[in-house]
Amino acid sequence: MTQSKIGILGLGAYLPERVMPNEEWAQWVDTSDEWITTRTGIKNRRIAAEDESTVDLAAAAARVAIADAGITIDDIDEMILATDTPEVKLPDTVSYLQAMLGTREIPAFDLAGSGCAGFVLGLDVARSRAITGNKKVLLVGVEMLTRLVSWRDRTTAVLFGDAAGAAVVGSNEGTSELLTFTAGTDGSRAGILCLETGGTRAPFSLEAAKRGDHKKLVMNGREVFKEAVARMAAASKKVLADAGVEVSDLALVVPHQANLRIINALQKSLAISDEQLFINVQNYGNTGSASVPLALWEARQQGRVRSGDLVLLTAFGAGFHWAAMLLRF
Repeated sequence: MTQSKIGILGLGAYLPERVMPNEEWAQWVDTSDEWITTRTGIKNRRIAAEDESTVDLAAAAARVAIADAGITIDDIDEMILATDTPEVKLPDTVSYLQAMLGTREIPAFDLAGSGCAGFVLGLDVARSRAITGNKKVLLVGVEMLTRLVSWRDRTTAVLFGDAAGAAVVGSNEGTSELLTFTAGTDGSRAGILCLETGGTRAPFSLEAAKRGDHKKLVMNGREVFKEAVARMAAASKKVLADAGVEVSDLALVVPHQANLRIINALQKSLAISDEQLFINVQNYGNTGSASVPLALWEARQQGRVRSGDLVLLTAFGAGFHWAAMLLRF
């Protein structure tokens, strides 16, 4: 029996209306447009409205992806949601998403805590679930990182934005196919990017809140840079080798949009041409697990992804996790 191809059937994204340019950060911290742009490449980011929460962003992106796939809510057999900014502490955010979308009583779970690698990791999980019983799986990457970090810490606050991206994964008789995948974790490096307060190691308390510990994102920028470039490059090379293709065969590379310096270093490591690389970090900042699906959706909207194209996705995140996937549209 020939196994059906598993591919992306539909893509979607959602961006909050409010655009926050670099200049606005001067109201909160000692910084400037020049300082932020030089160090990160970011010019603007989106900020969710006060009456928006994580599930609102997720549902908006999911509806676009479902419509793009040419199916209805009732056709979804399973749901996966990747986020580090959950709707509530308990239960998982996907429970609220299931209710908001009005799907059947289907399996649904969060892929939480994997940082910005969440969506790419989720793609492989979705592929394995889609194979089981010929399912259509809704995968959402969503973050409201501007509510996670302190706006008084210029080393982290200026980096992030809010957004959601989504994909419907399932059997496809056309050309779309998820080809090769790899991922890894080095937990010994968890300390270079973490938010410690709020768990069992350092429970939330009034004293911690007064110190601002619940929004103190620890980030060793130098170490994160080195790990991100090395891990994404190695993962990318592995999925290409496993598929038997060269960098020159790629139509597009969509990396996690964390920082322009990281993207440029990855580009150099893989010898990617400017035409092969998609960058939108300047417009949205680091949107965490929404970063890759948002960039992929926007690239397709701009006509940079066409039928038959080989596209490489690669990402890294807190944990320290990394992942890469090669797909054909």
